[in-house]
Amino acid sequence: MSKNKKIILTAILLAMLIILSRFLSIKTPIIKISFAFVPTMLCAIWLGAKWTVCLNVLGDIIGANLFPTGPYFVGYTISTAIAGLIYGLLLYKKEPDSYSEKVFILRVIISVVLVSIIVNMGLNTLWTSITSGKAFQVLFVTRAVKNLITIPIHIIVIILIERILRKPFDKYIRSNND
Repeated sequence: MSKNKKIILTAILLAMLIILSRFLSIKTPIIKISFAFVPTMLCAIWLGAKWTVCLNVLGDIIGANLFPTGPYFVGYTISTAIAGLIYGLLLYKKEPDSYSEKVFILRVIISVVLVSIIVNMGLNTLWTSITSGKAFQVLFVTRAVKNLITIPIHIIVIILIERILRKPFDKYIRSNND
């Protein structure tokens, strides 16, 4: 895939990420529920870690500056970069059949669980504790329950969306017809 296609695809996914994160999400002071993980995971599958980290960092910085929901805190940018790195390293399919469907599903499960534990329940709970002044343990319980509910949803949604978009992506985007 040409660099121009990668830049254009990343820009489209970035717009989707900002819209899903900032406008089509449910936010409370301690929990945020959204489908913003979809553009991130698609970028990870299609473009790899470097592009996914870039997508997530830009999405966080642009979203925080254009559509703030509170003061900017760099910890959340670090978290989103780490999530992009985890997804990109585990899910990238350099070629259409880089690995089997079973391996892909296993990689999705592992990446979602790792991001949920390390980023969502770990780092983001720490950042929320720092910014809100609430006790880490209290926040952790709430966020752990939310993540236990959303882990299977994330896994199912990304597997279904990847399957639906696999053929069009391979035909129109991955092809070398630049």
